[in-house]
Amino acid sequence: MSASSAALSPTAAMLGLSIREVSLALRDGRVSATELCRKCINQIQRTRYLNAFITITEETAMEQAQRADNRLRTGKPLGPLDGIPFSVKDNFCTENIETTCASSMLKGYVPPFNATVVQKLLDQGAVLVGKTNLDEFAMGAGSTDGVFGPVRNPWSYTSLYREQSTEDPDSDWAITGGSSGGSAAAVASLCSFLALGSDTGGSTRNPGSLCGVVALKPTYGLLSRHGLIPLVNSMDVPGIMTRSVHDAATVLRILQGRDERDSTTVQAPSTPPSLPEHFDIRNICVGIPKVQLHSDRPLGDSSSVLLTSRVAAMFEEAGARVQEVSLPHTQHSIVCYSVLCCSEVASNMARFDGLKYGHRSKVNSSTDAMYATTRHEGFNNVVHRRILSGNYFLLKSNFERYFVKAQQMRRLITEDFKNVFRSGIDVVLTPTTPSDAERYSDFIQADNQTRSAQEDVFTQPVNIAGLPAVTVPTALSHRGLPIGLQLIGQTLQDWKLLTVAHWMEQKVNFPMIHLTRTIGS
Repeated sequence: MSASSAALSPTAAMLGLSIREVSLALRDGRVSATELCRKCINQIQRTRYLNAFITITEETAMEQAQRADNRLRTGKPLGPLDGIPFSVKDNFCTENIETTCASSMLKGYVPPFNATVVQKLLDQGAVLVGKTNLDEFAMGAGSTDGVFGPVRNPWSYTSLYREQSTEDPDSDWAITGGSSGGSAAAVASLCSFLALGSDTGGSTRNPGSLCGVVALKPTYGLLSRHGLIPLVNSMDVPGIMTRSVHDAATVLRILQGRDERDSTTVQAPSTPPSLPEHFDIRNICVGIPKVQLHSDRPLGDSSSVLLTSRVAAMFEEAGARVQEVSLPHTQHSIVCYSVLCCSEVASNMARFDGLKYGHRSKVNSSTDAMYATTRHEGFNNVVHRRILSGNYFLLKSNFERYFVKAQQMRRLITEDFKNVFRSGIDVVLTPTTPSDAERYSDFIQADNQTRSAQEDVFTQPVNIAGLPAVTVPTALSHRGLPIGLQLIGQTLQDWKLLTVAHWMEQKVNFPMIHLTRTIGS
């Protein structure tokens, strides 16, 4: 992102630095890890109205920052993330820190271990400042359905957005997208330099686009899912949210690789030490889908259509080859995803029975009564609906008709992408979301499942095929809200994908956020 440092306060200027820049500042002694951590904690407190955080880990964060200062003073930092504050979506297990999935079912659950990706960040000296808000059990596209309330988009509190609105800021605010909306808001509002999210059908890229941050969904299996409370095992991927593509690449290098506790992980391919600052885009072929990714819905509003065309022209003018590609079966991805998602949800949610951990009903007239009442009290209607739908799809009489057909369609969607990349395409360019962020009052008029199908139309096929994809913040809409575009890469070609994304990021020059409101203002 670009920023005019003269227009920013010293605190905002420091918090708006990239990971690479702030890491250098830590090593040069221009700021200490404890000072940096305190700035982030204070920023979280100043932006409490966003509701981005469920838990603030102030005490442990300051302890971690102090240890980082000790290493920095002796000239022995652990790596590029030593002393860097980060946040984690509250569906990743964190040792001795409550993990709720924004659900009554898990209120009070304190895991005895860290998720692998969390542990890798801590091993690098990164400082955990908090757990971020989400849709309950990551089921949603707005971050509006968690038990702790909806997350507000930080761009709703910029001067450009407020100039377009005559309503009170407390009633006229935009959603963040979901389900990793808290993580996106934390990065966008300068509360942390990076955040972990989870991506099952677009849950990092969607809020990344709407909140103006870089959101990377790596190749399935490149990052460990151990300690990520599952939604859909065959599609879940830990996602990375940062304010620059280079920062996302730095975090990816640290998190990727095999994990003996996750049998789906793969060996990370060898990569250069960093992304190239100057890249010859003339060697790249960019694919533009010539058919809509959902036949019953337009490609997006006029702004996202024009933006996609403009960026495609930018690639072409710079010497890249741009050509139309065919992805005929992706128009069925929403139906396919819905069946597979609900089926796996029904299986995964069975573990929450009130016996081992989490909420337990006081009803104890019988075991069955305790099970039923526990699940009725612990889950919201969104989770109930997906469990019931999944159990229906998995009935013996329905299994072939729904689940098997969905798996067959998944294979065809995957083959569509393989055929595109076999033809010489390096990356595919699409919108990330159909439009910029909706007003909360408008968004909640439709039910969760309908909104998820609408908002994830461009992102779901990527998870079905297990491919890497990244959202790059590209421009502001006429309402002053971010619009991001998505680049999709080949399996395990995450580094090439990020190289192209870095080139694109440099060309579009997305602006830095300028918040106009803090608590008390």
